[in-house]
Amino acid sequence: MLVQLQGASKRFGHELIFRQLDYSFKGELQSYYAVTGANGSGKSTLLQILAGLLPLTSGKIEFRNGSNLLPIEQVYHQVSITAPYLELIEELTLAELIRFHIQFKPLQPGLTPENLIDRLELARVLHRPIKFFSSGMKQRVKLGLCLFSDTQLKLLDEPTNNLDLQGIRWYQDYFRYNKVEAIFVIFSNQPVEYEFCSQILHLPDFKK
Repeated sequence: MLVQLQGASKRFGHELIFRQLDYSFKGELQSYYAVTGANGSGKSTLLQILAGLLPLTSGKIEFRNGSNLLPIEQVYHQVSITAPYLELIEELTLAELIRFHIQFKPLQPGLTPENLIDRLELARVLHRPIKFFSSGMKQRVKLGLCLFSDTQLKLLDEPTNNLDLQGIRWYQDYFRYNKVEAIFVIFSNQPVEYEFCSQILHLPDFKK
């Protein structure tokens, strides 16, 4: 997959978020990108634009799967997102939540719900309602549903939010040991979350 921004600018009223952004996100093995900047610099806004949820004010964004141009209404099939402001359905148990999720976003080939539970290291709470999970456990579930879904564009906003040291190691180990041909974009101002990224886009550079 390829996501290409050309002369991209975004404003909310008179507030400039970024302008004249030319950048390409290419889906390859271990294709890791970081979007950095202080809180309020527009990282979450760019995430929503890359997900096809917000329009640009000016410029162009294109989504391609191979040589095929993807219509904007089809982009969501290829996107998975994790972010602190996204909520889980807390009335469901973990097992029920995963079964619900895969109706919309299948897991990666060869991965079963049982395998996913093992990779999340949450088998002990399989039948516990999500509302009784700690904030760190909820964050691990959000990450797992994003990372292990069969999608080509994975957008991670503040991915280690609420994780303890063990959870952070689990997150880092995913990128150390899993080789997936997809675009991973980490939106963060914490180096521990993106230290493995070879491509870094510092968003405030496009607000001048």
